[in-house]
Amino acid sequence: MDLQLNGKRALVTGSSTGLGEEIAKVLAAEGAAVVVHGRDEARATAVAQAIRQDGGEATVAIGDLGTDAGADAVRAASGADGPVDILVNNLGTYNPAAAWVTTPPADWSEIYNTNVVSSVRTIQRFVPDMRERGWGRVIQISSVLGELPMASQPHYAATNAARNNLAASLARELKHTGVTSNSVAAGGILTPGTQAYLLDLGKRNGWGETWEEIEPTAVGALAPNDVGRIGRRRDYADLVAFLASPLSGYITGTTLRVDGGWYDA
Repeated sequence: MDLQLNGKRALVTGSSTGLGEEIAKVLAAEGAAVVVHGRDEARATAVAQAIRQDGGEATVAIGDLGTDAGADAVRAASGADGPVDILVNNLGTYNPAAAWVTTPPADWSEIYNTNVVSSVRTIQRFVPDMRERGWGRVIQISSVLGELPMASQPHYAATNAARNNLAASLARELKHTGVTSNSVAAGGILTPGTQAYLLDLGKRNGWGETWEEIEPTAVGALAPNDVGRIGRRRDYADLVAFLASPLSGYITGTTLRVDGGWYDA
C-alpha cells in the first residue's frame, strides 16, 4: 500500500532509540523526510545516518523538550529544511518501581512535565503552521495503562490518560482544518532492555531458560493479552505510519489501543 508520504516531513520526538527510532525508520522508508529528535546528539545522529544509508531522508534536532528553551531549539532545527507536516509525540519516561507510598509529589510533577507538557510545547510550536497550510497529523504515543491502570506506576498511568485526553481535545480544537489528532495506546513493547530484564526475571522465577519459553509466562504474569506475546516495535510503528498518512483523514479524536487485547488479570 502506498501511504502517500512522499513530500511530507515528520518530527518524531524521542527517536534516538526504542520505539521512536523504529517509527522514524518506518516513516522514512515510506517516503517521509524525518527529523530525528533526542538529547544525545551522537545517538540521534547515528539513527539519522542509518536512515540515510537505507535511502531515506533524515535530519537531527537536539533539545530538551522538558523546557521551553529546549523546545524552541527543536522548533528551529526541525523547520530549517521545511515545514513539519507530521508530529509524533513519542517522548516519554516511566519507572516500573514507582509505587503510591514511595513516589513523592515532585516525581508526579516531573513525569507530567516530560510525558504531557512536552507534547503541549511541540503542539504549540508546530500545529499553528499545519492549521495555516490546511493539512497535518498529530499523534500521541501513550500506554494502555491510561485506561487500565495498575497499583504500580500510578503517576505514569495518569500521564497516559492525560495524553489520550489531550489528543481528543486537540481534535476538537482542529475540527474542519485538515489537521487530525489521535493517540496510540501501546501495550508492552519489546526492546533489548525489556527482553534482557524479562529473561533474567524468568530464569529467577523458573519460567524457563530461553526467550521462547519465558515470553508466554511473562505475558500472562505481567501483561495478559489475547495474542499471548509482547508487542514488537514494528507493530506500533506501522500503525503510526498509517495515521500519519493522507489515507487516515477520517480518523481523528480517538485513542487506538494496540495491545494484543490486553485485559485485567
